[in-house]
Parts: sequence; structure tokens; C-alpha cells
Amino acid sequence: MRTSFITLLLVIFCILPVSAQPKHEIRATWLTTLGGMDWPRAKAGNERGIQRQKKELCDILDRLKAANINTILLQTRLRGDMIYPSDIETFAESLTGHTGRNPGYDPLAFAIEECHKRGMELHAWIVTIPVGNTRQVQLLGRNSVVQKNRKFCKLYKGNWYLDPGNPETKEYLSCIVKEIASRYDVDGIHLDYIRYPEQAEHFPDKDTYRQYGKGKDLKQWRRDNITEIVRRLYTDIKAIKPWIKVSSSPVGKYRDTNRYPSRGWNAYHIVYQDAQKWLKEGIHDMLFPMMYFQKNNFYPFALDWKENCGNRPVIPGLGIYFLSPDEQDWALDEIVRQVHFTRQIKLDGQAYFRNRFLLDNTKGILDELQENFYTKPALVPPMTWMDSIPPSVPTLPSLHFLSDGTTHMSWQTSTDNSGSEVVYRLYASDTYPVDITNAENLLETRLACTEYQYIPSMPWHRKRYFAVTAADRFGNESAPLELNTALETDLPLLNNGDNLNLPETEGATIVKILTTTGEEIIRMNYARRLSVASLPSGFYTVYIENRTGTQTLTGTIIK
Repeated sequence: MRTSFITLLLVIFCILPVSAQPKHEIRATWLTTLGGMDWPRAKAGNERGIQRQKKELCDILDRLKAANINTILLQTRLRGDMIYPSDIETFAESLTGHTGRNPGYDPLAFAIEECHKRGMELHAWIVTIPVGNTRQVQLLGRNSVVQKNRKFCKLYKGNWYLDPGNPETKEYLSCIVKEIASRYDVDGIHLDYIRYPEQAEHFPDKDTYRQYGKGKDLKQWRRDNITEIVRRLYTDIKAIKPWIKVSSSPVGKYRDTNRYPSRGWNAYHIVYQDAQKWLKEGIHDMLFPMMYFQKNNFYPFALDWKENCGNRPVIPGLGIYFLSPDEQDWALDEIVRQVHFTRQIKLDGQAYFRNRFLLDNTKGILDELQENFYTKPALVPPMTWMDSIPPSVPTLPSLHFLSDGTTHMSWQTSTDNSGSEVVYRLYASDTYPVDITNAENLLETRLACTEYQYIPSMPWHRKRYFAVTAADRFGNESAPLELNTALETDLPLLNNGDNLNLPETEGATIVKILTTTGEEIIRMNYARRLSVASLPSGFYTVYIENRTGTQTLTGTIIK
């Protein structure tokens, strides 16, 4: 019964067309800095190295921006070391090739600035409980967490971990997230490995359990330890900046579902993550479960997250690294079906592990997303549970079409009840009024200033009407300010895709279609509805000629 149910779901969702572009959707990628696996390949340490490292990151972000990715999960704490100048832990080896060496600039601050320039969110991804294998701890030497805080660190199967049952672990991680939240303009803090290690049944915490267990069942005590850490970190972060999104990446199967078993690998029983409780209690703003599975091991568990999301966004992490022939050599269709399925059941987006496999276009995954799923920008959903009041509507619109093809527009600053930074979203359309609910009309998602120069990539891509809204750090959006309005002299848009809809015109005999240079490329007999499927992409003007030979400029075509 379970197998037939999932098979039926797959049949249904595979025959459906690609769904319409949603306006709100989280499109995330994990950007790994451990060992420079995704970034940086170039090492800093001198000015030339710094510039190469910065350029490398900018090139990555440019490509992600072009693919309409809107959320970067940047690995900020690796294994007891950092990519920023911390008072708590030392610099990561991957920045310079030497453990503890200052790269000569602040990579986290630089990454935040560059993400925001491109309208992307940056979430500081911190690996929480693991602090490195024996080699990594040895390289860190006196700077390692183990050397400084041996009493709440445990060695287990060749790796060192913070002991979740020791209250000092919670205090230590609290200091880290408070340092990041207070110093940096991050949009989120993403907690990775917020759990016990694999095969945790034998984790060496008997002494901690005797001291702090208070008669609880061992498994529930461990579960409660992790939840208490999550609760504390969430509270500490929100006290500093309530708009910072707190998330984590739990094991992708919460526990057995009534549709399908987890087959011995799940968050709740095996590594003591009660992630659905975190959502329902409200100590998470979103969740990125690591759903690096295929077929029956994916779909029923995706549905389970949807049904138990606690009205918070859930964004499945998709294991695109398994597309690689060096890994499991999955077919591209496996990931395509998963993206399609998550949209159909109205989960809140997708995240990809890891970034290199995305930008390497492994099995054509990047092409697939750009051409079919992420053809337009999307916005991160608002955190209405923290604040639901939008900023004031921008005022004093100004718009000028310049002779060089540029459109200059400006507006007056908006204000917000929270006192937080306000950014602006720009919309453009060929029809009036501009529909801001339509993702197709999104032009810019995060403008920090109150003026904008619009230069279309091609003259025929030039939009006719513009509107701007204000958004606060929680994602609440104001009503639109129309930057220009329709005039009686405006030429109407006559086509809807390949169909040309002409006005009823007495005595009309001929329809002529001209290019932007005035070249007549189509002449046909007049009819109210005609096909323009043969026209290549571009901007055209339409004239109607009557029996006497008089021709009238009637409207435009944009394809």
C-alpha cells in the first residue's frame, strides 16, 4: 500500500507541467568553506591573494544571481574555527592555507556586502557540536576549543564534539551566535549539526548524564539537551536583532511516518533532534532538512515536513552532489522531480548541497533551474510571526525616459515601525497598473537607495510602466507607489504571446508589422485575431491600413 501510494504521487506530479513562478520562494545554496571545497580556492595573505579571493566570491555570486538564487548559506564556523576575526575562535586554515593566520580582510563582512548588492540574503552557517577530528584539533593547538575548554568536549570515534548535556556547551555556543548577530548584518544564522553524532547510543556522556540527567530517560534527556540549546540560541539572537532568521539543517527523515519507515536513520531516534518540536514551539524561523534521498525515501518524508511545519517555512535540502558520477551518479530527472514535487505540495523552496555541484552544472542541473524553474526572481517569505506591519508607502514618484534608452526613476524614503532598515522592490510591466503579485514583474528585489537607472538589455525588452514598494527586514511589503501612469496617448500592447488581438476598425484591410528600425517584415489581411508565432523575440509596431490606403499606428508587440 505504501509503495503504490508513492508511485501514484510520482505519476501525478511527473505528468503535470512546470508550475508557475511563485513570487515567494527560498532558493538557497550551501557554500562550503571547509577545505575551500566551494570557496575559497585562492588563498589570501597578501594583497594579490586577497583580491583573487574576493573576485572568486564575486564571480560565484554573479552566477548565482543570474540563476535567481536568493539565499546563500555561507559556512562561517567550520570545525572550531571561523572565517571572520572572532574573539572566541581562530581563523580557518582554508582562508590562507595556514591555521589561525589572518587573511588581511574580513571575509564574512565582505560576503554580506556583496550578497546584499545582488539582492541576496546571507545566512551565517555555523557547525555547532563537532569541533574537528584529531588532526584538526592538533593543528589548532592552544587555540582549539578542546585545549581551552576540555571539560565540555568529548572524543568519540576519532572526532571531538561539544557535549550537549553539559550546560557550558550552551553558554559557549551562545557567545558565538551573539558575536555574529551583534557584529554583522546577517539575514540569518543557520545551525548545522545541532545534534548528537551518528551511532550516538554509545556517545561517552555517562558522567554528564549522572550529573545533569535528573532521573530522565537517557534518550529523552539527550533530545531535551539539543532542544534547550536551540531555544537558548534562538532567544539570544532575537534579543539582539529580531529580524535575523534562525534555522537549522536536521536529518531529512524526522522519524517513521504512517506512509513509509525511515529504515533506521532519522532525526528523532538516532541523533536526538526533535526538529518538528522546534517549529511548533516557535524557536525556529525556518528549517532546511537534509533530504539527500531518492524515491520512497524522499517523497513521504517531504509530505511529513509539510504536514508538521508549524506554519513556518520548510525548505528541503536536495542532494545534488549525488548527481556526480564520482558519488552516486543519479539521473538529473531525480532532482527535477523533487523540485517539482516540493512546489506542488507548497513547501517553501529548495536548497542545494553543495554549491560547486550547482555551478559546475552537474548533469545540467543549473541549466534546468534557469530555463524551467527559476526564470524570474523570487522573494524570501516574510516573517509575519515576528512583525506583520509593512513600512509606509514610498512617496513623490519621479520617472523620466531618456533619449539614450535609459529610464531614470526616484521616490521618497519610507519608514518602518520597527526602526529597522527599509529596502525597495521594483516592478515593471507592459500593462497598467503594474501587478506586484506577479513574479514575472519583479525587476529588483533589494534596492538600498531611492533612485534607479533602468537600462534594458535590448531595446525591445524595455518595460513601459513601473512601481516601487518598501520592505522591512522581516519581509513585510508596503502597497505600491506607481512611478508612472497610463496616458491616453500610450500605445496598447496587442499580443498575448503568439496571439495578436486587434481592435475592431471600420474599413480595415491590411495589417503591417514593423521593426524598431521601421522595416516592414509582415503584411497580412486584417482580422481581429492573428498569429504572430513566426516573429522572433523583439519589439514591433503595428499599423492598420484601410481601403483608402490610410494607415494608423495601432499598438505594439513584445515577444
